[in-house]
Parts: sequence; structure tokens; C-alpha cells
Amino acid sequence: MLRRLLAALTPALAGGALLLVAIPTTPAPAPAAAVRADNPHSAQSAAAARWLAGQLTDGRLPGPFAGTDWGLTIDALIALEAAGTEPAAADAVADAVAANVDSYATGGEWAPDYLISGSMAKVLVAAVVAGRDPTSFGRHDMRARTLDLIRGADAGAVQGWIFDRYGDEPTQGGNLFAQSLAVLGLARSGGVPQPAVDFLIKQQCAAGGFRLSPATDGAACTSAPVAGQVQDVDTTAMAVQALLAADAAGATGARAAADTGIGWLLTHQKADGSFQGSAVTEYSNTNSTGLGGQALAAAGRTVEADKAADFVAAQQLTAAGGGAAAVHAGAIAYTPDALAAAISGGIAANETDQWRRATAQAALGLAKVSLAEIGTGGTEPTPSPTATPTPTGSASPTASPTGTAGPTPTDPEPTDPTPTDPTPTATVSPAPTTWAPPPSGGGRLPTTGVDVTSIGAFGAVVMLAGVGLVVAGRRRRARS
Repeated sequence: MLRRLLAALTPALAGGALLLVAIPTTPAPAPAAAVRADNPHSAQSAAAARWLAGQLTDGRLPGPFAGTDWGLTIDALIALEAAGTEPAAADAVADAVAANVDSYATGGEWAPDYLISGSMAKVLVAAVVAGRDPTSFGRHDMRARTLDLIRGADAGAVQGWIFDRYGDEPTQGGNLFAQSLAVLGLARSGGVPQPAVDFLIKQQCAAGGFRLSPATDGAACTSAPVAGQVQDVDTTAMAVQALLAADAAGATGARAAADTGIGWLLTHQKADGSFQGSAVTEYSNTNSTGLGGQALAAAGRTVEADKAADFVAAQQLTAAGGGAAAVHAGAIAYTPDALAAAISGGIAANETDQWRRATAQAALGLAKVSLAEIGTGGTEPTPSPTATPTPTGSASPTASPTGTAGPTPTDPEPTDPTPTDPTPTATVSPAPTTWAPPPSGGGRLPTTGVDVTSIGAFGAVVMLAGVGLVVAGRRRRARS
């Protein structure tokens, strides 16, 4: 019973992800070197990083109610590394997260044998982005732990899909944020199994975008009715950047799929450069625009990426124009309405959380450094020759995506698959003994913070389960 409760509750945690770091065996490259020398938004990127750094306490960002929100803290780490202007703050965040890997990427003290796929993959990405050794990150080999969650050849249609696991039993597949993070982290740390890339490509819908949650049986998106192929800007931006990283690592089919995804994104960018969210957030916002713009920059679509950054920069508070919220110069509003409200009335303490979440993701659109490039000191990405704004299939500029429009993505419905060996069978390049960032060519998140309410619900249900067991035991004793 408890195992099924854990399996049902942990998808809410999988969207959040851990990151961060151990002691590097080689000097970390200067992230600032990866920033485009001609980036017209470098000042705004630096201002956003400065504000985020000022929000940290002991390298941590708080949740909306209490405690540390490690997912949001990791998002901040990625934004800081992308900007490359607050190295001391980034190091402090990395150290703090590294010390809390187990409590974040597993069920913690309640269920240490429950491994959360999205969190594991994001920790791996964070280690690489921060220039730390992913094979010794928070005293764990995060590369090996992530590989162990990739389903093997005996898993049938779900081969290559990253799964949560309880002990030796796979429980449910991660959403496409988790899959993209796994592909990205593995590609950047020594090699990615081709089946993991193939599964991600299989989830690309006919129009070119990606939906957040794969079918529970692992079927291709194109096998679903057109009405069920509801694609999402945030998910597509994540998948595109993961595929670009996979292509740079030698995976087959990745570049063509990334180009098609970029074409879909271009059809969904508005005239003002913005992207809208999905579901209840079908309006322009800086989170979706930050991720979408970052993906465009990763594919070399500089003009369109700059337009996205223009929209994000227009929602940023400044000392001169911040009005009642000028003390928060550098922070980025989620929407134009939120910006106007802050300028006129300031930002109350209980409203700061939304600004942290918006800024951590939106800032990626200002830095315009792909997740495949952050921390590498890499060069300009190669423009995509085939990514065009012409929609394919049944694409429509008004298509409504689902999933992560805001700072926190939702997760797929829990499944109860038959236990199989989750160890991938594909051959991958071994991680180097003395780690240094592998060379990166070409050239992604996201966004995931753990919602405190999910943790509260987890604790509450476990407590109720415990109470139920106590009551049942007492009843059995009473009957005897």
C-alpha cells in the first residue's frame, strides 16, 4: 500500500530537480565566456543575476511557505551560470544543493529507495552546468544513477524512457522535461544511449512540437488523435535543446528533430517576440518566452531570440523606472500586468516568490546561452538551415500547449508498469575518470521547482497511511 502511495505521489516531485555540486577535479571554465559577445541584453542579464543572488540565503531560495525550494534554487543556479556574472553566488548554490541530493532526488528519509527520475536528471545537468564532476556529485555518481533509470531493451515500447524507481521496481515514466534533462545531462557528461534519444524523438508530434506527458504505454505522439497532440512551448524548447546536445554528442536523428521543433516554435512566437503558456496560462509570459528564446538562440536564430529577449527585458524592473518596486531592480515580472502592479504598489513579502520563479527562468532568454553550452566557454551555435516558420502537419499558430507555462511543470499520470530491468543496454561513452566538460558543438531546465504543496500532500498521506496501520493493528488486537 505504501509503495503505491509513493508511486502516486512522487510525480509531483519529479518536475522539480536538484542540481549542484561537488569539488571539481579540474578548474571550472568561466561561464561568462559562453555569453555572446554581441548580446544586446547582457546588462539586463547581469541585473537579473544580481537580483537573484541577492535573494539567496546560504545558497538557497525559500519555498512559498517554508523551508528551501531546491527545484527553484537549482533554476537560479542555471540562470546564474548562464549569466556568468555572479560566480560566488553560483558556487554557494551549488555547494548547498550538493549537500541535499538525497533529500531531493529520492523519497528522502520517508522512502530513500524511491528514485525520482526528473530530479536525478536535473541534478546531473546541474553538475555539468556548474562545472563539477558529475561522477562525484554530492558523494554520488549522478551519471550512473541517471543511466540506471533509463529503461532497457527488454522494456518494449518504453525502451529509452527514464522512469522513477522504487527499489528494483520501475514505477512510472518521467514527463518530457525529465526525458530532455536526462538526454541533455548524459550527452554532456560522456555520451547518451541512442534509445533515450530515440524515445524523445518519438514523442515529437506531427506538427513539430512536443507535448508534456507521453502516453503511459510509450506510444509515439503521432499515433494519438490530432486533438490529443497538444504541444507545449516550454516542453518543446527543452526537447529542442536536449536534441541539439545529443546531436553534438553524435546521436543520430537528433538534429533533424530539433530543426523541426524550432520550426514549430517560430510559428508560435508572437509579433512582440513573446510566447504564451498553456492550459490556464494561455497568455504571453516571461517564463515561456525565456525558454522559447533560449531554444531559438541555441539553434542560431539570433533575430528571433533577440525579439524574445526584448519582451523579457520590457518586463524587468529598473532602478529608474521601478517605481514602488525600484529596490528590486533586476527582477523580472511574470506578465506585463504583474509589472504594472509592482511599479504602482511595490512587491509585498508574500509576492516575492512569484518574482523569483519568473526571474530564474526568464533570465535564460536574456543570457541566450543554451543548456548545451552553459559552462563550456563555447562558441556561437550553428544556424539551423532547415528551421523555418512554415508550420507542418496540422500546426496552428493558436494551438494550445499543455504543461509548464509557468515556473513549475506538471507531471504525467502515475502508472504501475510491470517491473523490468531499468539498466540501459545501449553502449555509451564512459565518463572520464578525471572529469572536464566534454567539447560542445552546436548549440537548454527549465524550469522546475518543487511545489511545497506536493511535499505537504506527500507527508499528509504518509501520515494518514501510518495512522491507518496503527488503527488497523489496534482493531486486530481488539478482536483477538
